[in-house]
Amino acid sequence: MDRRELASRGEDAAAAFLERVGMTVIERNWRCQAGEADIVALDGDDLVIVEVKTRRSTRAGTPEEAVTPAKQQRIVRIARTYASHAGLTPQRVRFDVVTLRVLSDDRALLRHLKDAFSAEV
Repeated sequence: MDRRELASRGEDAAAAFLERVGMTVIERNWRCQAGEADIVALDGDDLVIVEVKTRRSTRAGTPEEAVTPAKQQRIVRIARTYASHAGLTPQRVRFDVVTLRVLSDDRALLRHLKDAFSAEV
């Protein structure tokens, strides 16, 4: 399985998990000039921008470590653009991270980090 397929399978698993816990996925792989939002969801009145990180190993660091301050700033810019583009005025914007650590071809350890970081949108 190549990196693109691994990332796609991770995003599929993350979206399914978020829907199971009651969130509504409204966009996947939404792109703008600032970059791409892996998942855009609603959790009640909150707009949630979800970054998904899938890793086979931790040789290059944990999936959580991949969401660096620079990556967080890019995600915030994407959220601003999305809210403006969609004409949304959500109660609040939340930034979640879903990490998947692949254990085998059909198993992964999924972690949902709610409010992984915060910023004004």
